[in-house]
Amino acid sequence: MRIASSVTSISWIPSEAVGGATKLPFERGIAHYDQPPPDVLDDLGELQRAGRFRFANRLEGWIEVEGGRIVGHGQSGGGLICSTLLSIGKKEAVFEAVALPDLTPAPEAGATEVTFVQTAGGRTGVPAPRRVRRAPYVQFAAPLAWTTLALTLRSDGSSSYALAGASSFPRHWVYGGDGKLAAKSGMIDFSNWYRRAFGKHSPWGDQDSEALTTEVETALERQLSATLMQGGAKPKVRTYKAGAVVTEQGAAEDDIFLVLDGVVRVEVDGTRVAEYGPGSMHGERAVLEGGRRTSTVRAVTACKLAVAPADRIDTAALTELSTGHRREETR
Repeated sequence: MRIASSVTSISWIPSEAVGGATKLPFERGIAHYDQPPPDVLDDLGELQRAGRFRFANRLEGWIEVEGGRIVGHGQSGGGLICSTLLSIGKKEAVFEAVALPDLTPAPEAGATEVTFVQTAGGRTGVPAPRRVRRAPYVQFAAPLAWTTLALTLRSDGSSSYALAGASSFPRHWVYGGDGKLAAKSGMIDFSNWYRRAFGKHSPWGDQDSEALTTEVETALERQLSATLMQGGAKPKVRTYKAGAVVTEQGAAEDDIFLVLDGVVRVEVDGTRVAEYGPGSMHGERAVLEGGRRTSTVRAVTACKLAVAPADRIDTAALTELSTGHRREETR
């Protein structure tokens, strides 16, 4: 009996993900942020042709099982990378990205399970200046971006997967064998990536980077995120250090906020209720329930949040959103 499955990552640049002087081309429309990838993967090649991601990594694995034991296995797949398009006035320039060889170490195979690992990525399309310690002290080169995926298949028919490693930029979304969005990287560290993602500081050198992954937000939150970030006036963007209080239970506030980057913890009466990552939206219950915060929200990691008046979102949508934010009632 053959058992097969897959895992795919898509890497893209969300709004407000770039910092420092490098943000200027994005603000002036020369470079562009990406639209969020789809909730369900259908045709990865079509997404590549449309330039919907910066790069993708697809790992497919199979095992042959006889009498409850694995007697054969194999893997396929690989990386896909998109060119970078810059717009200067009415003209457009295409910078070809450079894919590096996929890294596929020998699978860890046992009698009842096999784990496949694959790293894919490459050099982004536009060279950029960075400081180096030797003459001429400035080097023009594009940083490296990648993901490392792990896929485990078992003789009982079950399987699991993980984002085992990834560059700290851009955002990485992970899809399971059914093509549905299942997890995402929780943090972007553009500054560190821009300075260090070269040479040995990559899987093609001598190190990978651990990836913090978070649960996927709801489809409603993704819809509301687009409304908040793309419709009308831009929301304020605030940053918080790890451990900082974003909002305090009982405070008289009615703004809503969207997690752009990082992980936040929701606490009720001093007790941890849940943790949320990028794409999650909060604060609607204060709007609907008397104008005071019903919980404390604390930054677990360094965070970046978009903050906006509640009237930016339809009341019916806020009411629907609040139904998923009552975990303290079912603890």
